[in-house]
Amino acid sequence: MENSYFNENTLDELIEEIRYVYQSDKRPWVIGYSGGKDSTAVVMLVYKMLLRLKQEERTKNVYIVSSDTLIENPLIKIYLSKMIKLLGEAAKRDNLPIKSVMVKPPANNSFWANVIGKGYPTPRMNGTFRWCTDKLKINPSADYIRRIIKDEAEEVVVLLGVRKAESIARKKRIEGRELANRLLNRHETINEAYVYNPIVELTTEDVWNVLLKLDNGKTPWGSNNSELVSLYADADSGDCPFAGIHAGGQTQSCGNSRFGCWVCTVVKEDKSLNGFIKSGHRELIPLAEFRKWLMEIRDNPQYREKRKRNGSVYEDKEGNIGFGPFNWEARKMILEKLIRTQQKMNYELITLGELKAIDKIWDDELDLSRRTLVDLYKNLTGVSLPWDNFKEALINTETMNRLEQLAEKHDVHFDLVRNIILSVYNNKNYSNKKILREGIEKLLNQQWLHYDILKELENEN
Repeated sequence: MENSYFNENTLDELIEEIRYVYQSDKRPWVIGYSGGKDSTAVVMLVYKMLLRLKQEERTKNVYIVSSDTLIENPLIKIYLSKMIKLLGEAAKRDNLPIKSVMVKPPANNSFWANVIGKGYPTPRMNGTFRWCTDKLKINPSADYIRRIIKDEAEEVVVLLGVRKAESIARKKRIEGRELANRLLNRHETINEAYVYNPIVELTTEDVWNVLLKLDNGKTPWGSNNSELVSLYADADSGDCPFAGIHAGGQTQSCGNSRFGCWVCTVVKEDKSLNGFIKSGHRELIPLAEFRKWLMEIRDNPQYREKRKRNGSVYEDKEGNIGFGPFNWEARKMILEKLIRTQQKMNYELITLGELKAIDKIWDDELDLSRRTLVDLYKNLTGVSLPWDNFKEALINTETMNRLEQLAEKHDVHFDLVRNIILSVYNNKNYSNKKILREGIEKLLNQQWLHYDILKELENEN
């Protein structure tokens, strides 16, 4: 095939190049493995390269690192978990220095901890306030790489399945980072890491040829890439044909879909999720319905604060007060709908660790009863959370009602009263009273409390 790497000689040359880079130094390798076609091709080529080496030549570890954002499409997560397990077992069987791991964001910084716990509005389609990628995917992987650097070596080499053929913009970025006459580029954010892109010159057709014609589509770790083809075909639902793959006499459709988070609000339409549903995976319909609902409520004033989490206020171009985080009512509503969706799916959408992290955030910032989350969960599921019995109200209902009445009578925001009580409670064990005093002063000086006066002064000047 013209200009195709699948030619036996050129494929051997590519594996030889990978071997050359592997044996050039002692730096461990880290492969970013998403389960998609490109990263699978990289893992296959590296695995085959290691099999060709003698035992004494396999001198350094290869870490295959996958990222579970905790909001992965269930079909993709099941597939990826299976591949990681098979890779670990096969590497042990073949006596290869491969370690396969799945990294996750910490429970207190997960998608739901940020949205339901802290009230972060979901990321926008226009790319502004797109906080999710760093928190859920990049940082957990980078933290794992840094642990390898700390524990094992001063530097590492990161292998990525990026290709110039994927897009003009990506091609320019890749070429801009290339060092003359070098196969390795500096990592963009980790100083002690270099990047090697072994399939950078391959076309999409080349990649699929490597996956499906090399060893008749069988992976060295015991799976078959026809399963990956099926995932792409279902995700794209007939929208992106590519050459060389046939099923039942017809060209199979797949190849361009990107498997993303099922609740992603960065795109208007989740073609991958909708593709799976159209192809027959109707069990995913509740996810699509939840995602649509979440996008609909995002900019509804009824569900948003009029101040940021730090108490500051901002105006839009028209002079309107801008939105802050989801308010507490919205957060409770999102959690309730998520748990109901989880029950419909009979599939874990939010972990116990995340629920506990959210509970703590609410205790620290919002909930004087300290019972809201555990009671909500018990009422919906009929099951008590493991820490339910340890939850005691900071203030009983009668006292809270009285405080609300007094706040209304004296024209004091109850949010301020609540925040001061929580600040005193959270800082009560510090021997340095300055910490307690500064916490209260910070709350009293927040911009939202004095916004009208400040605005009036600004207009006078």
